[in-house]
Amino acid sequence: MLKVLNRLTSADFEENRWERPGPTRDQLRRDVTGVVVFFLVSAVTLELSRGFGMLAEAENPIWQQHLVLALMILPLVLRRRFPVAVMLVMSALFIILSLWIPIVSIQLSYQVAYFASLYSAVAWAKDRRVLWLGTAVVVVSMTLFLILTLTVSNAYDGLLEQVRDEGERARGFLEPLTSAALYNFVVNIAYFGGAILAGMSSWRNALQRTQLGEQAEQIARQSAELARRAVIEERLRIARELHDVVAHHVSVIGVQAGAARRVLDRKPEVAAESLRTIEQASRQAVTDMRNLLGVLRSDTLVPHIDDDGARRPEPGLADIGVLVESQQDLGLDISFARVEDVPGALDAVSAPLSLSLYRTAQEALTNVRRHSTASGAVMTLRTGQTDGLRWVELETVDNGKPRHGPNATGSGYGLQGIRERVALHRGTAEIGPRSDGGWRVRARFPIS
Repeated sequence: MLKVLNRLTSADFEENRWERPGPTRDQLRRDVTGVVVFFLVSAVTLELSRGFGMLAEAENPIWQQHLVLALMILPLVLRRRFPVAVMLVMSALFIILSLWIPIVSIQLSYQVAYFASLYSAVAWAKDRRVLWLGTAVVVVSMTLFLILTLTVSNAYDGLLEQVRDEGERARGFLEPLTSAALYNFVVNIAYFGGAILAGMSSWRNALQRTQLGEQAEQIARQSAELARRAVIEERLRIARELHDVVAHHVSVIGVQAGAARRVLDRKPEVAAESLRTIEQASRQAVTDMRNLLGVLRSDTLVPHIDDDGARRPEPGLADIGVLVESQQDLGLDISFARVEDVPGALDAVSAPLSLSLYRTAQEALTNVRRHSTASGAVMTLRTGQTDGLRWVELETVDNGKPRHGPNATGSGYGLQGIRERVALHRGTAEIGPRSDGGWRVRARFPIS
């Protein structure tokens, strides 16, 4: 018992740092109703016990007997609001009333009321250190009370007289006084220990309910945070897609419109060709925008409807060659090569990764045309394996230099979009000028 109390009173005992929330109004109302009903039932049982002679030796008036019972039961109304104070008060009442009218103290309701005060203190006390100090005081006081009852009061004389009257009758394996002392010790250990353990069980159940509630709130907050982050990531993805889809075609339209303006009077046929290219680029921009909206409406890659009514999926690796050809038609000398370290390696590339590779190629070529003086570029799509990890890489190298002028510098969103796509797939990106001239855009993605 002392070891248990020592552990429970330790300031480092983690659970004791938690404070149980106070009782609700409904609980307080139930306490009042329950205590009143319990007192009425106890008063009835007191009179029933009188009927078969259990109170025959009582010398006090009946009203005093009921008063003792009421004084022992009614403080339980405040057992949850002031648990430690009620335990201390009822402990004092238990000793005083037991000395005043001992015959009432053996009533079951009397004992149950005191047990309830001990249980409530352990179950509801907020300051656990004060609780266990109070409990230690109560245990010591009750121990001294029992010792004094057996040794100083009439109970000891009664036991001696009973031993003399019994004479040579059968006895147990211990002396009567020793047996009585051990019996009272075991009963009180079970009594106080049971109340403390029951209160601890109730208190821990309340702690677990609070922890589960906090965990549920934390999970809800985390879910809301994840949802918020998902919205932000979706917005970033939309921004990347809008830039990649629109910027490429708009840049083509701008270049062709400028060329058509310069040759409109001198070479009408060249201007007409430029206008046809503008028309194709604008139609393709509209188609890609529709495709983008279709992707945003679904988590899967679903087919979309072009202007001519045809249905096709999102662009992927197979469309990079067509993209290169469209740039060649605009006058940029581009060579494109597919290099597989293992036959069919590119077939293992997933559709989302294929889309990212296509957008990377699209942005790289747009960057060459808009912000470089390059007349040609080399694009290579290759696969490989490093340290057991397979990867796919798209590299674009041009032979130009960065343009200078107020309209030559871009926003940088396109290259940032490439880096974000690479990071999304946990890949690596190398973007910048080469030591021997030109510009390189290399994006490597791991293949799951």
